[in-house]
Amino acid sequence: MADKCHLYLLGLIILSSLLTGTTEEDDTHVFISSGENVHLQCNNALPDCKSTTWIYNRRSAAVELIGLGIKKKDIEKHERLSLGSDCSLNIKNITKEDYGFYSCRQYVNRQQQGPDAHIFLHVLHAPSSSSSQTEISPGSSVSLSCQLFSYTGVSCDDWIRSERIELFWVNQAGVKLMISDSRYQISAPGHCIITLTTTLLNEDDNREWRCEVTHRNQLKATVRNPGNITGPGDTKVSKTTGSLYRVIVIIVEFAVFAAPTVILLQIICARRAGRKDSQHREEIVMNTILEYQQDLSSSQ
Repeated sequence: MADKCHLYLLGLIILSSLLTGTTEEDDTHVFISSGENVHLQCNNALPDCKSTTWIYNRRSAAVELIGLGIKKKDIEKHERLSLGSDCSLNIKNITKEDYGFYSCRQYVNRQQQGPDAHIFLHVLHAPSSSSSQTEISPGSSVSLSCQLFSYTGVSCDDWIRSERIELFWVNQAGVKLMISDSRYQISAPGHCIITLTTTLLNEDDNREWRCEVTHRNQLKATVRNPGNITGPGDTKVSKTTGSLYRVIVIIVEFAVFAAPTVILLQIICARRAGRKDSQHREEIVMNTILEYQQDLSSSQ
């Protein structure tokens, strides 16, 4: 009787798999940091990509991105999409809005072939890691936030616990920052968002903190948040401005130290010129006297 029950349960499991077309093990989870490029593999692709259709779904709104091997042009992010030679979906410059549920489907003669290949795309995003860095000083309090955008059909807390997802901050050496460290205040209002708050020190100049996400103890994605502070009373300048400043300093120093030498040379030259002029005038007078004496002698 027990054996029959086991066979009956096994049959139900197989039937359920056939009806749904996929199981949880068939789903692929891809983690990516915002700003990077991602490659979504189509595991059920046929040799001819003309049968491949990619569908994007989030909040129950399905959008066809690729239809039978042809990219749709009437969608917002079509310029960032491309179909790989292996029928994979490539997305450039990922944004937090790209997270969601992607399906790769195959059609032959308008008939779907086999189950869909499912991919969950999770995007790690840090709003404060922008390239335009704001100058801040030691003693200032700074807060850096990091969020994992995911679409799983369940609450973020439930999904993180079941899939063993963890968000945390590390310092420049890669050491995990702990809540027990009195210098850092780490808060997680939701398990998919984590915030680091600290008061900056002088040695934090150009320091970098990183937000990382792991899935089952494997590192999946990282985003960087530069401290970028200035020292006390200093102003952070660009390399070009700094080079120009050094040139100006050199010119000023040269002018200050060279000016007395130039003036002295001018005085010496003037004196020499004066001596030459005096000698020239004496020669003219002597020549005139000699010529006058010669004229007197010849007249006598």
